[in-house]
Amino acid sequence: MNNKATISRARRLLLGGLMLCGFVVLAGRSAQLQLFDREFLQGQADARHLRVVQVPAHRGMITDRNGEPLAISTPVQSVWVNPKELVASRNELSRLARLLGLDGDYVRRLLGQRQGREFVYLRRHISPDRAQQVTDLEWPGVYLQREYRRYYPAGEVAGHLLGFTNIDDEGQEGVELAFDDWLSGEAGAKRVVKDGRRHIIENVENIRSARPGKILRLSIDRRIQYLAYRELKAAVRQHGARSGSIVIMDNQTGEVLAQVNQPSFNPNNRKHLKAERMRNRAVTDVFEPGSTMKPFVIAAALESGRYAVGTRIDTSPGLFQVGVHTIRDMHDYGTLDLTGVIRKSSNVAASKIALALKPEDFWKGLSAAGFGIATSSGFPGEADGYLADFHRWRDIERATMAYGYGLSVTSMQLAQAYSVFANDGYRVPVTLLQREQAAERQTVYSPRVARAVRKMMESVVKKDSTAPLAAVQGYRVAGKTGTVHKSVAGGYADDRYLSVFAGMAPASRPRLVAVVMIDEPNNGEHFGGKVAGPVFSKVMAGALRLLNVTPDDAPLLQTRLQSSEEPA
Repeated sequence: MNNKATISRARRLLLGGLMLCGFVVLAGRSAQLQLFDREFLQGQADARHLRVVQVPAHRGMITDRNGEPLAISTPVQSVWVNPKELVASRNELSRLARLLGLDGDYVRRLLGQRQGREFVYLRRHISPDRAQQVTDLEWPGVYLQREYRRYYPAGEVAGHLLGFTNIDDEGQEGVELAFDDWLSGEAGAKRVVKDGRRHIIENVENIRSARPGKILRLSIDRRIQYLAYRELKAAVRQHGARSGSIVIMDNQTGEVLAQVNQPSFNPNNRKHLKAERMRNRAVTDVFEPGSTMKPFVIAAALESGRYAVGTRIDTSPGLFQVGVHTIRDMHDYGTLDLTGVIRKSSNVAASKIALALKPEDFWKGLSAAGFGIATSSGFPGEADGYLADFHRWRDIERATMAYGYGLSVTSMQLAQAYSVFANDGYRVPVTLLQREQAAERQTVYSPRVARAVRKMMESVVKKDSTAPLAAVQGYRVAGKTGTVHKSVAGGYADDRYLSVFAGMAPASRPRLVAVVMIDEPNNGEHFGGKVAGPVFSKVMAGALRLLNVTPDDAPLLQTRLQSSEEPA
């Protein structure tokens, strides 16, 4: 009995000793970890959970001249996965795929191909509702990342001008591409602590602050841009035309206030977009300008000193032979002074004048006005147009160039060239950015000549001329029509035309210059005065009112005033 008691006591002492030793060991180990190995263990923990993450920077906003937003970047979420961490059944993957609008088999193939990676995008730029649904799943290996998406409030009204960015917010077309360096932001970096689900639970330090892109203020007036878009779209539809473009400039500063094309596209939705709809025709497409060239022939004639405003040209019988080629007018206009040449748009008279001028003098005037040279707008893909060297001109080329064949221009170039007449003979560089100070001007014609030609062009919108539909009530308008046979293989088509009107207002002291071009009207009318002229009239009338430009047509204003005073 005593032996049993002794053994039991020994066991209790042994067990107590072992427990005491265990406690001492645990206490010692705890002291070691807390006091001696603390920095090492903290470093190991940080190595597993301390991360450097990128801080996204948004792209700079694009605004019109009045500060109205044309392109902005909004924060969105993108879904990515770590295939090494993602443990999900086939049904769960299908559910995730459906949530993201993806095919389940595609998701499984993608993850199978990227098993060795730690970062794979599943869907970028999702809606906030979908992002919240992904968060609610709480699946290991599925994460959200904040990014920015470009949004264009004006939609297709300014699509060609602004262009667009890709999924990584990099400029791809238009202004977005031309000024990508200015608009692009610089991502920042910060050190954070993440938990086991890679959620940020603590911001440790800011390594580098994000630098947002800079704001870009364009010369465009959003109100005039919309007005031009609306009228051009209506005209292209009315005439069953293939395409069209409008450029409106403030000729005093060279600022482009509107630049519109049809057909257009919406940069917010490019899912089913065709490449041909993205082309900014106003600066990339060239065409022969037709009779819109005649004012430049008259200007060169006046500059030569061999012609005066009253000089008369015999156009009878409406035909003019140049070698084996015959140049024709629509009618026999008889004898015309220089104003009559522009008013009646005589090909015969313009050709005779061009052949009487020195080729070099004629070429210098055209080149100085900007023909054959891209404008200074900086728009990507802008065409130079074509103006052959005068040394290679044959007589027939000099003659046909006088009424706009044998050279090519863009709508933007033609607008810049017409601004020379609006600016009393000076050419101002074109810009798509709001201009803070006056730009250098280049002399093309003397002020006397430019004013004389501008006065002649006022006759074009009179009732007995080629473009009465281009008139603007209350304002004097100066301009010129162009009705151009389109070139085809082997010559020119008999039934395919370009309809053009180029002009300025108010003619007494021009503020705006506009060019309207309609490609292949196909609804019975094709003359520039009847197809492009009315578009010019509507857009110019609205733009002048929006800019509060004082009317200068006193007789029309007096008539309107008297009619408003009559009793109803």
